[in-house]
Amino acid sequence: MDRRILVVDDSELVCQQLSQLLATPDRRIKVARDGTSALECLVESKFSLVLTDLWLPGINGLDLIREIRQRDLPVTAIVMTGNASIDSAVSAMKLGAYDYLLKPIDSMRLNVLVEQALEDRRLLDEVESLRQSLQQRYAYYNMVGTSPRMREVFSQVSRVASSRCTVLITGETGTGKELIAQALHFSDATRHGPLVAVNCAALPEPLLESEFFGHERGAFTGADRQKKGRFEQAKGGTLLLDEIGELPVGMQAKLLRVLQDGTFERVGGSEVIQADCRILAATNVNLAEAVAAGKFREDLYYRLNVVAIESPPLRDRVDDIPLLVDHFIKRLQERRLPSKAVARETLSRLACYDWPGNVRELEHVIEQTLVTTPGPVIEPENLPPQVVSTREEPFSLDFDLHRPLQSITDELTERVERAYLQRVLERFRGRIDRCAEHCGLSRRSISEKLRRYSIDKADFKAKASHRKEMALGEAV
Repeated sequence: MDRRILVVDDSELVCQQLSQLLATPDRRIKVARDGTSALECLVESKFSLVLTDLWLPGINGLDLIREIRQRDLPVTAIVMTGNASIDSAVSAMKLGAYDYLLKPIDSMRLNVLVEQALEDRRLLDEVESLRQSLQQRYAYYNMVGTSPRMREVFSQVSRVASSRCTVLITGETGTGKELIAQALHFSDATRHGPLVAVNCAALPEPLLESEFFGHERGAFTGADRQKKGRFEQAKGGTLLLDEIGELPVGMQAKLLRVLQDGTFERVGGSEVIQADCRILAATNVNLAEAVAAGKFREDLYYRLNVVAIESPPLRDRVDDIPLLVDHFIKRLQERRLPSKAVARETLSRLACYDWPGNVRELEHVIEQTLVTTPGPVIEPENLPPQVVSTREEPFSLDFDLHRPLQSITDELTERVERAYLQRVLERFRGRIDRCAEHCGLSRRSISEKLRRYSIDKADFKAKASHRKEMALGEAV
């Protein structure tokens, strides 16, 4: 693979000399005589390496290095300078330059440094390529995850994507039900029409029939022209009935007829129109319970529930949180938000939160944190105050090699003892004598550990008493 090198110097003689020294069969050399032209070349085409003088007309060498870094351009930079401007070369390296060369250029050092820089750039490009391929592997039509629950969703989507059967997508608000609908539509090679969505909860009941089936001119006051409904707009494609659980009962009967007969008429019209679209329905309502309560038609429920796909809540797929965080940061970068690293402790905090708003809440938290975090790394204290641990932090043997061994050992011992004691206290309902016997320790030792870890045995007695009261209440 050709490796492209950009030489930037306002001296034509220097450009010619460097082009000759750098020329090899696997290299392509391009020359720019000023910083502005060089930046245009770097933005328009991909280069492996740029050799730039520090003193240039227009954008100088330091500004060029700064622009390369701010724009996150995948190119390695080497600066060229005279003895009088060593400080400027060091400044360029602080901005991200790979190294510097003193003028007049030593041809041997030039070739060694350039070959080394090109090899390092090749490795960086391979890592980035692997990262992108992994991201594509883990992202199934914008659904990101490797957890068992998400792999099952991917499997279900791939199995039914090319079928014409109706699919009911269930799940809590913010879990990504619309992404599953998009995956079903776009992974179906037989669909040539659009994906059309209608939110059944967002439209007033009098307008629903017109929105679904369209209307003829003069059908009602204000109908000054014919309008096609969502069923016609989705011809040859997919119609997503979002929030189907909020559909009024009267409209449910009209929708059922379309699903049974495959035909409909526009409001105020008599022409029978064939429905030519696949139906997907999404809801955060338990439709089986709605049927039992008389709020949803049983026959419509069975028509919609041919295949059911559940979009899992984020609390059931916490293993996907690091991937989702990385995905959101990359996507927010496209909106010109700053890119920041995420500390391991921050990911642990995110994994211990219950996420009532699910993936949508996580995305909002990441966006808010990127804007408000002053430094380059998102630490736990940078998270919004509502993101607090609501479950025990998962046990991990990850540790900081820079910390003393005794400090790491003490921390792990504390975590194990705390978790063990809490479970034993819960099992024996806060009775210290039973806990001591089970643990093989004295009552005094158990009491001392509870004091050290601020664990109150009364909490576990209260929980046991509450469970007993609940059981008695149910029995009555």
